[in-house]
Amino acid sequence: MRISNRIKKKIRRKLAAALVAGMMIFSAGTVDAADVVNISLDETIQRAYENNRTIKESVAEREGAFWSLSEARRQGNPQVTWSWSGARVGGMAYDASNRNRAFSNTGSVSMPIYQGGRLREGRKSARYALSSADLSLENTMQVVRLQSTIYYFDVLQSRNLIEVYEEEVLTLQEHLRNVSAQFRVGTVAKVDVLESQVELANAMQNLVNIQNSYDVAVANLNNYIGLPADTVIRPQDTLTYKKYDLDLGDCTAYALENRADVAMADYAVKQAESAKKSAKSGWYPSVNAGISKELDTENMFGHKTNDQWSIGVSASWNIFDGGITRAQVNQADAALIRAQEVAAQTREQVQLDVQSAFLDLHAAERNIGTTQVAIVLGEENYKIAQVRYAAGVGTNLDVMDASRKLTEARSNYFTALYNYNTAKASLDRYMGVPVTIDVVRYVESEHAGKTAAESREDAALTSEAAAVPETGEVAPVVLIDFENASPLPSESVEQEMTKDQAFQ
Repeated sequence: MRISNRIKKKIRRKLAAALVAGMMIFSAGTVDAADVVNISLDETIQRAYENNRTIKESVAEREGAFWSLSEARRQGNPQVTWSWSGARVGGMAYDASNRNRAFSNTGSVSMPIYQGGRLREGRKSARYALSSADLSLENTMQVVRLQSTIYYFDVLQSRNLIEVYEEEVLTLQEHLRNVSAQFRVGTVAKVDVLESQVELANAMQNLVNIQNSYDVAVANLNNYIGLPADTVIRPQDTLTYKKYDLDLGDCTAYALENRADVAMADYAVKQAESAKKSAKSGWYPSVNAGISKELDTENMFGHKTNDQWSIGVSASWNIFDGGITRAQVNQADAALIRAQEVAAQTREQVQLDVQSAFLDLHAAERNIGTTQVAIVLGEENYKIAQVRYAAGVGTNLDVMDASRKLTEARSNYFTALYNYNTAKASLDRYMGVPVTIDVVRYVESEHAGKTAAESREDAALTSEAAAVPETGEVAPVVLIDFENASPLPSESVEQEMTKDQAFQ
């Protein structure tokens, strides 16, 4: 199914800024442990492209596929061999010749002429494997973009929740002071003070837990983008709401045409087809041509010859091999059926992935509006509960219950905002929104018979992406400097507060 130009243009407009500003690979440089780094989402993704080890593994796999193709292409080239042999002789032969040694030097050149299609199919299969490796690298980069985005959003979400729970602690702290003042003048019972202290202690525990979640989120992000785990980062973005204006049909059609793993599954089918044809070559004759020449040979009688040479063609045909070739063909046929099933399953999974992310996106979108209203109502409810308690017509439990509901409403709002943004990032990934190469153009270029480098250049989204990726030296392990007393990341966002201060 081909996606319409209208959908393509709409998606390209949506992605233009990201493809220009956020997808170009750059050198991230070195960051020392315990440094403070101001970082945006685009910078986070770029650092992941440069430092993430999964991408480097995919680059190495791609280079391995390139050399496999090089090997397959050279299977049909002439091969030059040289052999030398020497021997000592004795017994009757020695007695007759009165010589105790013999040696020979032989040089030969041989090359296959016809192998029943085995070499041709091997080259085709290796070319498909290289194309699949190119697309696998693109697929890996899309996964890295999604995961680094989610890790970044985890940090933003935890930071937002820290603010929510800090606000709850401050609110309950103020309420406890008011209750304690009223208890001192005898207008409320001791139980109200105790209940308020317990509620504040619970809120402080929640704050500690979310601060720990923030520290863990920062450590996960640092690890994923190649920074020391104890680096203190300061995100420069906030979670916002921006309406997604594509419908499910457009997203699914785009995904089926542009997902790299769909094209990879198709290449796996083509490889299986080539393997089946290669297995059938066992039913055909094998023809080879060769030239050999003896160089400076001396036999045990002392006769030297250096002009003996031969040239010819040899053929062999395995008329009956006990059914081995038939078994190999049947095995390849089973592998082909499996590859076809995997390709069909991949397309079904793509549709499910897109639909799930699309539904999550719109559920979160509806929740954003609902929770915004809930916050307004929760704030009004808390004010009323405070007034009623101060007037003696409400209970302390009413105030604390209103506080909990207001905190829950605020937390739900940021959770809905987080879910919306992560679902949007997931939808981009499941649609196959490109990072470096356009999958459709790459496949078309490969089908036209161009080399992998030419196909990559045709499909590249940027001049940097057109370059063939190369492996480099393995980067050293990023270690934490335990001797350097560094603050926890959450200490840069939390307010200083001690237990004694909280219960004053």
